[in-house]
Amino acid sequence: MGNEMELNPSPDSSKIKKTPTQTDALGRIRALSQDVVNKIAAGEIIVAPVHALKELLENSVDAGSTSLEIIAKDGGLKLLQISDNGHGINRDDLPILCERFTTSKLKAFEDLTSIATYGFRGEALASISHIAHLSIITRTKESSCAYKAQYADGKLVPAKPGQSADPKPAAGQIGTRITVEDLFYNIPTRRRAFRSGSEEYAKILDMVGRYAVHCEGVAFSCKKQGDSSMGIFVPVNASTIDRIRQIHGSSVANELVEVKVSSDRWGFTASGWVSNANYSVKRTTLLLFINHRSVESSAIKKAFEQIYTIFLPKGGHPFIYLSLEIDPQRVDVNVHPTKREVNFLNEDEIIETICDEIRGGLTKVDTSRTFLTQSLLPGVSIPTIPLTPSKDSQPSTPQRDPRTTQKSTTQKSNSQRPYENALVRTDSRVRKITSMLPPTTRPSNEANGEESQPLKDIEYEYSDKEHVSCRLTTIRELRAAVRDEMHSALTDVFASHTFVGIVDARKRIAAIQGGVKLYLVDYGMLCNEYFYQLGLTDFGNFGSIRFNPVLNLTELLTVAAEQEKAVTGEDALDWDEVVTLVRDQLMGRRNMLEEYFALEISEEGELLSIPLMMKGYTPSLAKLPQFLLRLGPKVNWSSEKECFHTFLVELAAFYVPEPLPPESVLGQMQGEEDAEEHGELAARRKHVLRALENVIFPALKARLVATKGLLKGVVEVADLKGLYRVFERC
Repeated sequence: MGNEMELNPSPDSSKIKKTPTQTDALGRIRALSQDVVNKIAAGEIIVAPVHALKELLENSVDAGSTSLEIIAKDGGLKLLQISDNGHGINRDDLPILCERFTTSKLKAFEDLTSIATYGFRGEALASISHIAHLSIITRTKESSCAYKAQYADGKLVPAKPGQSADPKPAAGQIGTRITVEDLFYNIPTRRRAFRSGSEEYAKILDMVGRYAVHCEGVAFSCKKQGDSSMGIFVPVNASTIDRIRQIHGSSVANELVEVKVSSDRWGFTASGWVSNANYSVKRTTLLLFINHRSVESSAIKKAFEQIYTIFLPKGGHPFIYLSLEIDPQRVDVNVHPTKREVNFLNEDEIIETICDEIRGGLTKVDTSRTFLTQSLLPGVSIPTIPLTPSKDSQPSTPQRDPRTTQKSTTQKSNSQRPYENALVRTDSRVRKITSMLPPTTRPSNEANGEESQPLKDIEYEYSDKEHVSCRLTTIRELRAAVRDEMHSALTDVFASHTFVGIVDARKRIAAIQGGVKLYLVDYGMLCNEYFYQLGLTDFGNFGSIRFNPVLNLTELLTVAAEQEKAVTGEDALDWDEVVTLVRDQLMGRRNMLEEYFALEISEEGELLSIPLMMKGYTPSLAKLPQFLLRLGPKVNWSSEKECFHTFLVELAAFYVPEPLPPESVLGQMQGEEDAEEHGELAARRKHVLRALENVIFPALKARLVATKGLLKGVVEVADLKGLYRVFERC
């Protein structure tokens, strides 16, 4: 057989020529060139733009940054830039910054057992420099200027041929800006593997969103280059709940349960937020951090999904954010090139302990479920359900949402009656709650069959004063302070609320509806915050309430002093001197008060006007003397920022509607003097109640930024779904 093969060779085999050099080359082992080694290592660590960003994010957080700005172009392939305000990089360290295995966080291999920082192996910047054009601008706190350096293949390179490669002085703030351009420019096969820049940018947003949720105390922003809108923006002082709301939406942020568990036996501490049974999506969202590093764990994810199978409908999945801190000696973080996976001891026991805590938390809150109904589009008429339909009237069919028209044509023509528990009052004009009260308990204007109309009994004159754009730094800082204290969920409630009615005018309590929930609110507290914010937004552009005849400033202050003396009983205090001091303070600052606050005082000490903050509502002038007297001791006249802040606080307090006596008290007044007082109080009560419904609460809906302090003045008293469940069982 062997001879046969030799005598009759195949046609193709006669054409093959094997050279000794090729055989030897395939059979010998040789060391790869350093350039090939570095590119292979870079390909293992930087698989996609999002991996480069993750390494840079971790380095910036390690540098003590409180603000991170990310800009991307073409999904990070053309440009990926991250700027931070951390401690910066020392100029002497720049030459070896991009060499492999250079780090400030390890000295010996044993340090890996106690590592608690992010980028510790010194490979990220080195890998990036081998597959992209890398430039860095950095400045430390001690340096008088910033330094700019450019890198290629781990080494410093000149910006232009013929120039020195040493770092050059440049303008820059304290911190570091790293710019990565043309990622994978020298690996065309890897570059062609990316399908679209939009897909890569979505991965970048996901990664930034993960660290934005976890890194409390750090501001994050991310956008496309040249795009004015932010893909992600999280302020520095946002809480974890607010960060989740900013990234993942209010629907999940409103349905979260806090989880906290620790074990000395297994050496771990876990904290986070998980969605309750009212929230469900098609795919599990798991934000998992182990020792503050974003990682993935199929075992943890599978265990969590198993818990929710008994709480969510079929096909439903949860949202989970979990920060797991494990004793560093129990963790091996050096098992994956991108550090995406970690190994740790007692994994099953730790997972089971966390699952027990989540299961217990979900069981506690699983007392009721919330089912959302689809809201109507603007312009669609609102269905009304008459309580006592007439005989000749036919049941009306609610109009369908235009978005469901096409779908409904394939169904049966007869429409089903909506469930009662899905009927939500969405417009206060449909029917008033006071119409359900007996006639004796209704407000006088409604008992007579009159509806509350917008206020028309106040006349206004328009001046030719032009709007002034306020550029004072102090006012901008005060406005920013309000935004920093914003409570997003409460702001959403007021922005979409429906005014129900005044519950108690003496205690200043009103009822509003937000979605399917009923709230009692302290409208005195709300008005105080709103008028303060209004003072900041309209600063320098107030209208004016002019007095005719003019009022004597000294007499007003004297009246306030006598009232204060009667209330406090301070006889030892020289009240005449107090009046003189306050008058001198106001007279000495007449120009500033008139320019900024429309509080006009003549040279003769006559009060000509006070600020007009809202059309359709006039503050109680009975509070005017006290307001003027408090401007002396309560306003800090020595500091510009504090002066504006304290003055606007007092102005807001002056504008807050005063507590009103009930009509039953007014009805008990007798005699001529009482009759006159009754008329004044009744007129004032009518004015305030009409203004609250028609002017103030609509203004709160349009402009109020609800701060965290307002949580004390808002109480949820009913939920439509919960009430329906109760009555359904009766």
